[in-house]
Amino acid sequence: MVTATESQIFSLDAAGVNKPSLAGLTRDGLKNALAAAGVPDKQLRMRVGQLWGWLYAHGVTSFDQMTDVSKDLRAKLADMYSLDRPEIVSEQISVDGTRKWLLRLPKRGHEMTAPEIETVYIPESDRGTLCISSQVGCTLNCSFCHTGTQRLVRNLLPEEIAGQIMLARDRIGDWPGAERPLDGRLLPVAERKITNVVLMGMGEPLYNFDNVRDAMEVASDDAGLSLSKRRITLSTSGVVPEIARWGEESGTMLAISLHATNDALRDELVPINKKYPIAELMEACRNYPGLSNAKRITFEYVMLKGVNDSLAEARALVRLLAGIPAKINLIPFNPWPNTKYECSDWQTIERFADVVNRAGYASPVRTPRGRDILAACGQLKSESLKVRASARPEADAADPAA
Repeated sequence: MVTATESQIFSLDAAGVNKPSLAGLTRDGLKNALAAAGVPDKQLRMRVGQLWGWLYAHGVTSFDQMTDVSKDLRAKLADMYSLDRPEIVSEQISVDGTRKWLLRLPKRGHEMTAPEIETVYIPESDRGTLCISSQVGCTLNCSFCHTGTQRLVRNLLPEEIAGQIMLARDRIGDWPGAERPLDGRLLPVAERKITNVVLMGMGEPLYNFDNVRDAMEVASDDAGLSLSKRRITLSTSGVVPEIARWGEESGTMLAISLHATNDALRDELVPINKKYPIAELMEACRNYPGLSNAKRITFEYVMLKGVNDSLAEARALVRLLAGIPAKINLIPFNPWPNTKYECSDWQTIERFADVVNRAGYASPVRTPRGRDILAACGQLKSESLKVRASARPEADAADPAA
């Protein structure tokens, strides 16, 4: 459980003291915050419901907007807390309308600098997909992924994960009654601008299981952000022991970052395969709770020229997924500085897709979006650095709690 005092999104009051933000907290987090503000136990449930609605159904940014909360309580909350979202360091908008935000989170514990993450919004005419991060950096070192070149700094807290959704809704005017942003080109015409959330940003979400689960409960709550769990997709590189647990405790859609059909190649592309090889991964997929033709697993397959794009690989992929209700996303490789890989030729991708389609699998080729701002799949990376214990102040390095 994350209490309000553990929140890592802060603002400064007039005296320069950090105030934790309530934005993104779970119901338990809000309950603890209200209790710390002196709300009597018998009122906590009602007050949590009030704040929940204002935060997640209306997206308020000021306690003064909470008109059904007493002035005295609003003043007390404003004195102790803020409603801040993560800080925007930069916002880039691609020629295709894709938006990428570099977000800064306040320092935590022994961090010497404020960590940063990236969040991407991909609009289409009838829907919009938000790609959010679950960690600062990543431990998996997938050889084709830019994020994998950044060392893991830390896990994100639930409010830092859910806060990305709130920040995005602020920026694109996705709250009820919100005005269209000044630079609102290529936004969906639908009332809801964010219809889908994918945990495909920085990090391996199943290595931050509890925090991601709690954040997705905030996201899917009918009285709040109200995203259907069928519109939320968690992508994992294959943390096999946590896959069934995720299905049981969260029940969102599942995507597998596959990219190879044999262990030798997948060991190179996705090193976690050395710990959880393909046979174990496929068994976990076949047993995913709720798996059906209506709730298929998406298998992501990046197309790497001369590496995994042969017709033999396509046929092997079909055999590998036999019996699993599945969709296969073919992803043209998105280049990044100093990568050793190239994207497969378009004709090669089409021939590969044809083999998969003829076997009865939907295999859309994902249109690259946001390449010009390094916002496409596999291109996310911030400049946050993990600080080694040896680089910390001597007293901190000696502290067992560090």
